[in-house]
Amino acid sequence: MVKLAMIGAGNIAQTHVEAYKKNPDVEIVAACDLNEEKLNKFADKYDIKNRYTSVEDMLANEKDLDAADVCVWNVNHAKCSIAALNAGLNVLCEKPMAYSAKEAEDMLAAAQKNNKLLMIGFVKRFGDDTKVTKDFIDKGYFGDIYYSKATYLRRHGNPGGWFSNKALSGGGPVIDLGVHVIDHTRFLMGNPKPVSVYAATFDMLKNRPHLKTDVGWKPLEAKADDICDVEDLAIAMIRYDNGAVTLLETSYSLNDEGITSSQLFGTKGGASLVGDPKYYMEMNDFMVDVTPKVANLKEGKNMFQAEMDHFIDCVANGTKCIAPAEDGVTIMKILDAIYESAKTGHEVIL
Repeated sequence: MVKLAMIGAGNIAQTHVEAYKKNPDVEIVAACDLNEEKLNKFADKYDIKNRYTSVEDMLANEKDLDAADVCVWNVNHAKCSIAALNAGLNVLCEKPMAYSAKEAEDMLAAAQKNNKLLMIGFVKRFGDDTKVTKDFIDKGYFGDIYYSKATYLRRHGNPGGWFSNKALSGGGPVIDLGVHVIDHTRFLMGNPKPVSVYAATFDMLKNRPHLKTDVGWKPLEAKADDICDVEDLAIAMIRYDNGAVTLLETSYSLNDEGITSSQLFGTKGGASLVGDPKYYMEMNDFMVDVTPKVANLKEGKNMFQAEMDHFIDCVANGTKCIAPAEDGVTIMKILDAIYESAKTGHEVIL
């Protein structure tokens, strides 16, 4: 039985706990959050007895923990993860890995020093569409993948709260949404090494609190007058060492249709992952469209359930992690380069 502590009690922490509660091999024994009122509501809902408003106090008092799940402001990812790793715990840290690449490297060093697992919450790696598409890729159906589109656009989707406060989040849709599809496309392309980034960001529309439609995903404490000093749109071109290129588009606020998709283009075929995956290839000298049926995939799971089950399996059984900290560091370097390129107007060489 893996004994686990939750660090953070917000929306994403609840999603994680809902998954853990379905796994018989994990027990959530403690929870921690700076906001005591939010902490108590969270712990009451999930019947978590031991509660702390300080990570240091929790780690000092809970001597039987095996693992921690970090779901806090991005600015505190490194602090909380390193503290847990130094206390001898295995850690799952929600994406983005950190506030900066430097902090991510410090987290990786702490995991290596303590010989503990540091897994990053790249949840899209665990979707059924990813599992099926990866199988097709590994068996050569797409040939050499040389181009991808990583798209995560919200029409009116600035969460407010800490998400739109750069001091706490590190940025807007790039570090919050773009991280998902950058990692997703790179993972499916075989994790090539990034070599350069050229990007632009915009803050033309802000968070548009005057709109009468509400934002679907926002922190529990978000208010209409929250600080908003992050970008609302970003585009970037990411070049890899094998010659492949990824085009990123991501927004919190944009006068367009909201869409989340990963598209891959190879020498033998292409793939579009928007809902159920669709593949575009040639057969018998015809162009054909292929739609795998993934609704009743054997061993298929909700992607968060699959992610949490994998983390517990890694901790309990030493299974090789498919979302390791090393990949998190690489993604953070890409994110840093996007912001640097947008700031300078020049390509950033990695």
